[in-house]
Formats: sequence, C-alpha cells, structure tokens
Amino acid sequence: MGDEMINSESKKLVRKLGSAKPLKVAIDAQLLPGGGAGGVEQFTMGLVHALGRLSDSSEEYIIVGPWQEPAWLESYLGPNQHIVSGPKPQRGHMERAQSLLGPLRRSVGELWQGVQRFVLQSPRRSLPRVPESEGFYESLGASIIHFPRQGFVRCNLPMIYSPHDLQHLHYPQFFTQEQIAWRETIYRAGCLQARAIAAESQYVKDDIIRQYGIDARQIYVIPHGSPTELYDPTTDKTLMDATQKFRLPQSFALYPAQTWQHKNHVRLLEATKLLRDRHGLSVNLVCTGRQNDFWPTIEERMCELELEEQVRFLGFVGPTELRALYHLARFVVLPSLFEGGGFPVLEAFQERTPVACSAVTSLPEYGGDAVLLFDPTSVESIAEAMRRMNSDAKLRATLRRRGTARSRIFSCKRLAKAYRALYRQVAGCPLSAGEHRLLADNPLDNYQVADDDAEAALCAGLG
Repeated sequence: MGDEMINSESKKLVRKLGSAKPLKVAIDAQLLPGGGAGGVEQFTMGLVHALGRLSDSSEEYIIVGPWQEPAWLESYLGPNQHIVSGPKPQRGHMERAQSLLGPLRRSVGELWQGVQRFVLQSPRRSLPRVPESEGFYESLGASIIHFPRQGFVRCNLPMIYSPHDLQHLHYPQFFTQEQIAWRETIYRAGCLQARAIAAESQYVKDDIIRQYGIDARQIYVIPHGSPTELYDPTTDKTLMDATQKFRLPQSFALYPAQTWQHKNHVRLLEATKLLRDRHGLSVNLVCTGRQNDFWPTIEERMCELELEEQVRFLGFVGPTELRALYHLARFVVLPSLFEGGGFPVLEAFQERTPVACSAVTSLPEYGGDAVLLFDPTSVESIAEAMRRMNSDAKLRATLRRRGTARSRIFSCKRLAKAYRALYRQVAGCPLSAGEHRLLADNPLDNYQVADDDAEAALCAGLG
C-alpha cells in the first residue's frame, strides 16, 4: 500500500464530504517536557508534529497542554492545530490544610504519606480513583479525545487510549505498591472504557488481550516513527560541538535511556567490565537520559567495577545533541528488560547506526533482521554481542544497511495517517479503502529486507 494511493483516496473523501463540519480531535498532551516522561513525551511530540503536516487533512486538533507549561509543543504545531491550557488540579482538603500550617506542612505531608502507605499495604486497601472530568474536556467542542499518555480522565467524549505497556504486571519489583495500584487502576479502566486502544506493537496488543480480556478487534497496532525525523539535521559543526562538549572518545557504544531499573544498566556495566577483564577489550560506553531514583545504585556499581574512565553518563541531552551522538557512535546497545515499542532502535535505524538489542518483548518485532539480538538477563550474552559489534566491521555494515531499509516502515507520516484513520473511525466518519487497510494491517508482520547475504552473521545466540 503506497502513500500515493492513500493520498488520492483521502482527497476524494475530503471532496465527497464537501462542506461538512470538520472533525475536531482533542489530544491530551499534559506532560511536562524535559525527559521525565521518557518515550511518552517523544511519542506525543512526534504524533502532534506529524498530524499537523498532513496536507490532505480536514481535521482540527485541540492540543491540551499542562497548566504549568501549556505551550511546550508550540514549535511543532501545524496550521490546523492550536493549544489550550489544561485545568489546574483542584487542591484537596489535605493540601489546603498544609498551606495553613506553614513550617509544619512537611511533617504533616510525611504523616499523610505514611497513612497512604499503610492503607495500600492493608488487606482492605483503598485503590486510586479514575479522575472525572468537571466539564473541561466536554467544553472543548471536540468530537473525540485521544489520551496518548497512560493517565486519562473519564469524560463524555469517545476516547482513544494509548497504555503503551503493562510492565507493572511483569516486573512488579520495579514499582512501589502505590505505583502498581495507580497503574492497575488507571490502565485497566482506560482499556475497558476506551472506544479504541492504540498499541505500538503486536506484543503490547497481545498482552492487553491476555491481561485484561479486551476484544482484539478493539485494539489497533500502530508502530511508532522515529522522533529524530523531527530534529534538526546534523552538520559537521553539530558533530564537532557534541564531541567537544561531552569530551567523547574516538570510538564508543551508545545507550540512550533513562536510568529506570528495567533499562538494565547494571548488567550492561558488568558486561563492559567482563570484556575488559576476560578479553582485554576496552569498549567505551556513553549513556544518555534523565537520571532518576535508580541512578545512585548505577553510579555505585560503576565505581565498584572501576569503570569511571570508560563509561560516561551524560544525563538528559537535547534533540540536536542526541542525533549527533547517534552519528558518532560505533554502535547502539539496548539491554532493556522490557519495552512496549523501541525508540532507540528506530532512532538508530534513522541515523544509520548499527544496533544490538535485547531479544525480549517488542524489540525483536521492531528490530527484525536488522539487529543483533542477545539475552538481557545474561551478562555473558550482552558482553559477546558488544564484542562482536565492536570488532566485526562487516557485521556493522550489514546491520546498518538492513536498518536503513527497515526504517522505511517506521515513518512519522505513516503513524499520523494511521492515527487520523483511527480518529475518523471512532468519530463515525467514512474511511477510504486505504485507511481501512492502514488500520487492519500490521506493517511489521510480513516485512522482509531485500538482502539475504551475511545471514549467519546476524545470529547472535542467546547463551
């Protein structure tokens, strides 16, 4: 199915509708920028940007930004999009009491947190409640609403929901009891109440069906596009600036990920140490991403392994700098234990950087035959993949060629067309034949790169 056919059919559909009132879609983008939301921020940014640049679209999009910083997406908007500020949360009784207590408010807050923990740990725990709209969302004049983040607000508009993943059910040890209670309440309610669910991979779709018993026909697989499509292109100057700013070594492996526990940084460090001690191979490692609560544990382990001179954690970096790092890296290594999609894989494909990644969850689905797979629970398997990627130029060239070819199915334009088709379907608008195919087909199912050489070099082994 080509873009030309979809464009032609969409234009015919627009002409057929004539002067019909345009479909208004609300997109809840109440996220604070800066990397705190991880891939959800990238996804929301990419979706809004791509929707605003569909030239054959008659829709209008109302982007709901966070009340603290509503205009964070303003530079990505198209002519058919505008931003409104989301509602400021109403302070409850506890917050009002704290404001009156002055210096005592911290102690009262800690006491309240203790009460919450006690309630959640008790056999008759009180689960969080799904937020209810107080008329704000209904007042936007939209026909439907899309919640591209995991949180949602129950309202009277038909809803599309993007839960992203159900990691808390697979790795509960990585979450507090409060976090699990919130996720299980909100995610389950969102999936049950949504008119349609958008999943970024077949893995996520199957997991939602298995965990929540949702009808498969209600869930649509819409793969991500690479966020780096939206960033300024790299130049010799941006590459030089990044090299100087971060004091980059001549050769390094890149791992872009927040320091969440499931990102598996500790085993990656142990694999780097193993390579040095067992094989005499010193692989420099550069890690980017916001450093959160698990960072002190990672830093302590890095010091124990005496890797301070070999491993660099840069923290959150800007879009232009991230794109430069992909270009400068010898390869990307992604040892994550759990992913609903796989932005680093797509970004590496887009930037023509070879990839080694975990053989779990959605990553083989995204990577296909263009990545070197390894077992993320095995330090030896991670180390062997890094050794091969570092020393085998032919393997890197093969993966680079295959990744570049595979990147064609992960465009932001296709993402936008698929979501627009889903919006139209949920709103009850007529769809073209091409749009029906967009929603029915998973482009990852039967995709093959037209290149069968060096097949043996792509078998990582999961030892």
